[in-house]
Amino acid sequence: MTWTQVYDPFNNPMLSTAAAALPVIVLLGAIAIFEIKAHWAAILGLAAALAVAVLGFGMPAGLAGLSAAYGAAYGLLPIGWLVLNIIFLYQLTNEKGEFEVLQRSISSLSDDRRLQLLFIAFSLGAFFEGAAGFGTPVAVTAAMLIGLGFSPLAASGLSLIANTAPVAYGALGTPVIALAAVTGLDLQALSGMIGRQLPFFSLLVPFWLIWAFVGFRKMLEIWPAILVAGVSFAVPQYLVSNFHGPWLVDVVAAITSMVCLWAFLQVWTPKRVLKDMPEGFGKAQADDEHEHQPDKTSTAAIARAWMPWIILSVFVFAWGTPQVKAWLDGIWIGRFPVEGLHNLILKAPPVVAKLSPEPAVFAFNILSAAGTGIFLSALLSALLLGYSPLGIVRVFGRTLAIVRYSLLTIACMLALGFVTKYSGTDATLGLALAKTGVLYPFFGAMIGWLGVALTGSDTSSNVLFGGLQKISAEQLGLNPVLMAAANSSGGVMGKMIDAQSIVVASTATKWYGHEGTILRFVFFHSLALAVLVGLLVLGQAYLWPLKLLVH
Repeated sequence: MTWTQVYDPFNNPMLSTAAAALPVIVLLGAIAIFEIKAHWAAILGLAAALAVAVLGFGMPAGLAGLSAAYGAAYGLLPIGWLVLNIIFLYQLTNEKGEFEVLQRSISSLSDDRRLQLLFIAFSLGAFFEGAAGFGTPVAVTAAMLIGLGFSPLAASGLSLIANTAPVAYGALGTPVIALAAVTGLDLQALSGMIGRQLPFFSLLVPFWLIWAFVGFRKMLEIWPAILVAGVSFAVPQYLVSNFHGPWLVDVVAAITSMVCLWAFLQVWTPKRVLKDMPEGFGKAQADDEHEHQPDKTSTAAIARAWMPWIILSVFVFAWGTPQVKAWLDGIWIGRFPVEGLHNLILKAPPVVAKLSPEPAVFAFNILSAAGTGIFLSALLSALLLGYSPLGIVRVFGRTLAIVRYSLLTIACMLALGFVTKYSGTDATLGLALAKTGVLYPFFGAMIGWLGVALTGSDTSSNVLFGGLQKISAEQLGLNPVLMAAANSSGGVMGKMIDAQSIVVASTATKWYGHEGTILRFVFFHSLALAVLVGLLVLGQAYLWPLKLLVH
């Protein structure tokens, strides 16, 4: 027996939209307003999503329960597995005292907190986004910033802000590839269009990042370095996306940005070096007990401190390439259709052109999962750092204890997201924004923002709303490539407020229980940047000077 999604179950669009929004309101309200611990907030949000799906939208209870279980499984693999192993690697390096050396090494690049943040959160984070995506950059950069003495709020919140402009081309272009697949639009056209939208924000975001950290005046003190980091990222982003494709956009742009920023800082220093944490971000966490390295300045010590992160970069990039993924999946991958859910739910117009079954196949790709590459890089690093096998097991067990509530939270968050997806409540929210007529180009970008905030993934948002964007654009006489691209470009600004990313950040900074503080800090930045994307798309749609950006 199949069930067809209903997008206006109350025959009242406003009432149906309000009902569809209830799980999101419960989840974010519990975290940001009532400061309920994230795992309890996720459980409450999941309960609300199940109640709305079954009682409000008429979804059979069995289908609702299976979609929640499917989402929870996806939350643990690949996402939870990735987070676990990033923290495992961090614990391995921290217990050996390598972060002390790393801190001195980066301080040799600059003692200035603003420049350290710019290099790690923006330039280096973009590389991890391009190579792996799915939470890797936030986990890595937040952990590194904590190791450098940044406060938990600064490390987590600012890592989330920095991880925006690269997201559309994350994991070697996966979101764009998925968008082309669900819309049937030309992959190169979509890649190029997104590449004519996001470079503006690749230039803006590093300025925004430092402004959010220290304020406008102190941001201006290092504007030349920010400009170098932004331009050296934006220009390759435009060129590669328009003349090559989506696969290597972030990797090439991030490496270019890191090299140019490093070279610039060899010949330029700010007049005033900012070494202290700005007011309002709190104090840095006390260091965990760890070994203290007697040698912190020699070339060998610095190489040893950077070695785990270089190994991580190599493994993450390798695991992100289609060839390696295909080879590993060829060795073994388990594909398990979710019995009682697979192809039994039908998406309906106007979300799709015709009735379309929703697949539900859990891919147990333990070999090709990015988390496995990170796990192997952690094992290799541990051996090179001198850990015994028992020592490695001990640290892994301690890591499991650290992230246990985070894994529960991520599982419940994804369960909630899958319930909203399979029940059609997220499509109801998207349809509400799609009925905005001449302002649709603006709200089309906001649909992407909403999609990522709900699903935690630009890829998932593109799959969810890509078809809707194409259909709505064709009905309104707009360029469907423009509106599909707007979904992805607007979506990147929702990445910093999705609950999954916030939990990853709080886990990486060992600041679990403060997710509400992080959400309140980043929410304005997320919404403001999304509005700017919407205004750009509105200009591309109607203003002649910007129409040149469409073709």
